[in-house]
Amino acid sequence: MRTDTNPLSGLDPLLSIDELAEYLGVPIKTIYEWRQTGRGPVCIRMGRHLKFAVSDVRDWIENQRETAPGRSAEKR
Repeated sequence: MRTDTNPLSGLDPLLSIDELAEYLGVPIKTIYEWRQTGRGPVCIRMGRHLKFAVSDVRDWIENQRETAPGRSAEKR
């Protein structure tokens, strides 16, 4: 029995900055501003391109969650 495995199947999917902005529902400019102030998700730089690992985006989103209604997220 032969089972083919995709060597890329274990890699974390990457999002472009356009895809990230669309997913979050914010302008691309906002992503760049968050990066400049250190508030956005971490990225992987590939030459002049920025890529965002889906797992990093999920972690960043979780850290944005309010601790209670009306209370901003605490630094973790």
